Amino acid sequence: MSKKDGITWETFADGLWRDNPVLVMLLGLCPTLAVSNSAINSLSMGLATTFVLISSGALISLLRRFIPRQVRIATYIVIIATFVTMVDYTIQAISLDLYNALGAFIQLIVVNCIILGRAEAYASKNPLGKTVVNALGMGTGFTLALFTLGAIREILGAGSLFGVDLFGPSFEPWVVMILPPGGFIVLSLMLLAFNFINARAGRKIEQSEGCSHAA
Repeated sequence: MSKKDGITWETFADGLWRDNPVLVMLLGLCPTLAVSNSAINSLSMGLATTFVLISSGALISLLRRFIPRQVRIATYIVIIATFVTMVDYTIQAISLDLYNALGAFIQLIVVNCIILGRAEAYASKNPLGKTVVNALGMGTGFTLALFTLGAIREILGAGSLFGVDLFGPSFEPWVVMILPPGGFIVLSLMLLAFNFINARAGRKIEQSEGCSHAA
């Protein structure tokens, strides 16, 4: 990405790995655990959250100089709620089954810590370009984490992916995986793997730096 206006690859990539909302900051865990019993539910919630994150962040960035500091949080919530309402009606129009599966968690995007946190910490302090790119990265990171969790749970808990049978009638589903405990189990394993990869990468960097100093 171009460094014009301070937009770099890191502006987008932070949300994918280093500041991943789910795997690093542990934000938005309520919808993460509640709707991730299937891949389609997880992907839909991730995309809905990403849309609200980008749209609300962009509008807040554009209006940041005009929003009085005393009412900024209330203003942010009104802006976020407007886009959440748009998402709510859109999903309801597209698929009632999906709308019912996601339930109240669509409306609860309004109070998702990821969105309000980015509005306060980033969108209110940065220009439109940086805000949109950063919001896209955070939304993508959230969606990938949510989809991975949902796909694993659906594959193990139902033997399918996006409703398509993978293993045939001989497969014995792990029913616990599509129940609430399954969400905690898979998420804990994902966090373990994520931290192991980060620790291993950190050790490699330290070793390479040590070799450079020695040379």
